[in-house]
Amino acid sequence: MTPPTATSGPVATDAGPTEAAPAPIPADLRAAFDAYERAIVANDLDALDAFFEPGPDTLRGDPAGLLVGHDAISGFRSLRGGVPARDIVEVHYRALGPDTALLMSVSRFHGGGRGLQTQVWQRLDGRWLITAAHVAPRTPPLDRSVWRSVGDPFLQGAWEGTLAGLTVAVKDLFAIAGFRIGAGNPTYLEQARPEKATAPAVADLLRAGASLRGIARTDEFAYSIAGDNAHYGTPPNGAVVGALPGGSSSGPASAVALGHADIGLATDTAGSIRVPASYQGLWGLRTTHDLVPRQGMLPLAQSFDTVGWLTRDGETLQRVADWCLSYDGSASTENVYGASGDDLPWRFLVPEEILDCTEPETRAAFSRFLAGLAASDDPPPFRAVHTGDLDAAFTAFRTVQGAEAWRNNGEWLRAHPGAVGPAVAERFAVASRITAADEAAARQGLEGIAADLAELVDDAVLLFPTVPGPAPQRTADVDAVRAATLRMTAPAAIAGLPAVSVPLLRVDGAPVGVCLVSRAGTDIALVRLARRLAELSASVRPHPTES
Repeated sequence: MTPPTATSGPVATDAGPTEAAPAPIPADLRAAFDAYERAIVANDLDALDAFFEPGPDTLRGDPAGLLVGHDAISGFRSLRGGVPARDIVEVHYRALGPDTALLMSVSRFHGGGRGLQTQVWQRLDGRWLITAAHVAPRTPPLDRSVWRSVGDPFLQGAWEGTLAGLTVAVKDLFAIAGFRIGAGNPTYLEQARPEKATAPAVADLLRAGASLRGIARTDEFAYSIAGDNAHYGTPPNGAVVGALPGGSSSGPASAVALGHADIGLATDTAGSIRVPASYQGLWGLRTTHDLVPRQGMLPLAQSFDTVGWLTRDGETLQRVADWCLSYDGSASTENVYGASGDDLPWRFLVPEEILDCTEPETRAAFSRFLAGLAASDDPPPFRAVHTGDLDAAFTAFRTVQGAEAWRNNGEWLRAHPGAVGPAVAERFAVASRITAADEAAARQGLEGIAADLAELVDDAVLLFPTVPGPAPQRTADVDAVRAATLRMTAPAAIAGLPAVSVPLLRVDGAPVGVCLVSRAGTDIALVRLARRLAELSASVRPHPTES
């Protein structure tokens, strides 16, 4: 190939005075740069770690955001999987000081496209190390970790309506006429037949004027809350660089958080709307069980599956809920607007057992949030309550969920060994061993739990952090976080109650949602109450320059 050019300063032209010729790149810096590039192409993680200055101040940025600190950069790189084959075609050098240099290089990818790398190198203890870097990769045709299929639009909605101008990312569990349901698994997608009719939950949005932006990824068979996918990768978290997006509605959530769509049409069985909403700073509504029709939706566990939406703001979520949950909005949803049109009481209950599942920093942030509301001009009353044994509730929930998940998918899984990723395969393996007696006992236990929760929210609204803390990094061991999260999210699913997650907390600079749970059928009023709470919280929130 043609050797890359290497320049340093302005070049003389006939249009102006001649300036000094570019200084050459110091030989040891060029050798370090070339060695680093070889490590990049080979995905030599140890060598790459050694080229970045150790410590908390090293920087690496790309279009997804900024990573700060050597450990964060190393963790990101361990999951990236290398870069496509490329050649460096230009290198430009500027001396910033005796032992500091700026290098900008242009790469040409063998598969087409060009990229740009900008690096600040410093000579430290005789070695050139990268202290700051920014990467502008080639523009991808689409982010395959977020989208299965995408268009502009993918499917046009009605030209007029209450949702006209908005775009929707549809979780890959819903039927769209002429297209297949993929359920987050390539083998399942390949064997699926095109759908003959569009799911009512999708059709409702189209009739209101929203257009489909595309079909978005899901965790395999929606059996996860992390958001990773062994086949298609992990969608980026739109709020926290390098963090898990939350699942199983990871694709729609990331599409909304990244600004690729305005609405995410999703499902929530054990928290699959609320968790990604909290992780990515979104509004997310899990509707009352059986309120939105589930025809044309691939089930995981019918006793808990429900439909809902993700948005970037409360006003959009209100528009969607008002339309889809009213008689005029849906051809198949019963008229619940009358019950939901009545305001919910301005009274909140804080469940102690759920609060005990949170991380210390989250609990402290939630306490500050409550204190701010109490000191506001419209302070609501709060009362601590007990929800009972969350371990027992979680165990019973997981048993019934697993039994139903295996009935829905077990035959296919037996016929396709090795077709799903290891984590999901392990969950299905556990589910396959649940006996009829186990399931019956668990269902009996859930009846009392659901009745107690329904009684709690009869004249007040539950209020608590949505999840234990901020989104874990993709390199983290999430088993403990998953268990604590499900203990917080399962109760609403057990009782079939509506729940909305609102991005009202910040913990270590990352979003954490506040969850509101109300009595069945009050979904529209719940969103309105959540908006009132968010407005009040914003009015008492300290100015960014204040302590």
